[in-house]
Amino acid sequence: MRQLSTPNQSKNRRVALAAIAVFCTMVGLSYASVPLYRAFCQATGYGGTPKRAENLSGKTTDQQITIRFDSNIDAALKWKFQARQAKQTIKIGDAAMAYFDASNGGTAATTGSAVFNVTPPQAGAYFNKVQCFCFTKHTLKPDESAEFPVQYFVDPAILDDPDAASIKEITLSYTFYPATPDAADVASAKTN
Repeated sequence: MRQLSTPNQSKNRRVALAAIAVFCTMVGLSYASVPLYRAFCQATGYGGTPKRAENLSGKTTDQQITIRFDSNIDAALKWKFQARQAKQTIKIGDAAMAYFDASNGGTAATTGSAVFNVTPPQAGAYFNKVQCFCFTKHTLKPDESAEFPVQYFVDPAILDDPDAASIKEITLSYTFYPATPDAADVASAKTN
């Protein structure tokens, strides 16, 4: 004869299922937190993170702003990395291109990935990158060099923000860190 479940057993099952659902949700959110945070920062310019733009602003002003370029490399990555020029002075709203050069001075192929930031932090909401090499893995063979372009503009809305309108200089900083190469990069390095 089959026993019917008691109200306490049904309640315990519901509580157990709810606890499992909460646990699975928390694990999923922990894995999604980094990409979600990165997307939030890029969308809002939070913490000096430049925004990604699909296309240029279309508006220009006569007011100029200076963009300084800072390039850094983690000591574990045996690369040289530098901006071709220390700074550019552009009209706010105009598109500009900056170029960075990297070379692998090590004896083996290595892979790196760049992270970026903008200072002062208030400028992050107005500094827009249209094309960038950041957050992409790049593999360089020994003695190989590569050019990394960045296309950007400063949104004219910066002039309407009382906290950012007085900014005359923005620093765009990149740091390359070692990264685990993709399988295709490893295969390419072995065949060449």
